[in-house]
Amino acid sequence: MSDANKTVKEKVIFGKEKNPSSIEPKKLTLNSYLKFRCHPGVRCFTACCGGIKIVLTPYDILQLCKRLEIPAHEFLHTYTIPTYLEKTDMPGVMLKLREEDNKCPFVTPEGCTVYTDRPTACRYYPVGMADFHEGGSRDGEGNEQAVHEENFFFIVREDHCKGFEEDKEWTIGEWRADQGVDLRDEMNREWLRLVMRRKSFGQQATLSEQAKRMFFMASTDLATFRRFIFESSFLDIYELDEETIRSLKEDDVALMLFSFKYLAATLFGVQTLKIKEEKIREKVAQLKTRQGDAVEQSIREYEELKAEVEAGKKRIEGEDSTGDR
Repeated sequence: MSDANKTVKEKVIFGKEKNPSSIEPKKLTLNSYLKFRCHPGVRCFTACCGGIKIVLTPYDILQLCKRLEIPAHEFLHTYTIPTYLEKTDMPGVMLKLREEDNKCPFVTPEGCTVYTDRPTACRYYPVGMADFHEGGSRDGEGNEQAVHEENFFFIVREDHCKGFEEDKEWTIGEWRADQGVDLRDEMNREWLRLVMRRKSFGQQATLSEQAKRMFFMASTDLATFRRFIFESSFLDIYELDEETIRSLKEDDVALMLFSFKYLAATLFGVQTLKIKEEKIREKVAQLKTRQGDAVEQSIREYEELKAEVEAGKKRIEGEDSTGDR
């Protein structure tokens, strides 16, 4: 990493910053108004495209690979560097900035060369979104009540940004629609829930290396994940209907959304996939066999220990009788 990368203030995923002083302490809704416009004529045009940490979501990677017409492994090697997501041990990637000017590899003085397929984080700026989750409670009969979720918004106002001096005014909802954020939120929702679920566990729990590799593969390289489904024993284990199988073969978005279900099931035990009944019976039989083997092994070990103790007693008795003579 260059010295410039080390010293620059970093923005993190979806417009939130390490330095909260740029965040206006005001809770906004979709109907709140924003005065802002970004265009080539604004004095700071593309200034926000340097010295930044842009974490890529699976949908970002999918769309950028299609835009550039390159496979995921080539995109990852050329345009990204590894990172960890939301201070967890879940591996992800972020855009690799150019060495010569510490800017996004897709930005030029004229603007973004992949603008219509730009990452989610770029679409949010300068409007950030926060999720409020109110913990579940129980009613008078002890039944679990649903968790209340609420989204609200805030403005990130940085000194260098002159877009706030423009005369364009619209609601937060109108800004989000103009930037194509709503679709990105829909595509990213379940993946982000996986990350937040992992974050809620804290440092006392860790993912196995195998789990990390699976999460990274499913999150970044759909072609490899598709091969995993169709070239391994996956379809022999999980119960999927023909329509789902066909969509996983042909539709990358469907495959991506399915990968989130698979990760939720394998990493966190969420009941999102159904295992075939015969596989469950086989597993039960294997467990019973292992339990039986374990019991037999314990009995053998006990008998061996018992025999050793008896032999030791006889040796001691023999030594005592010899000493008496």
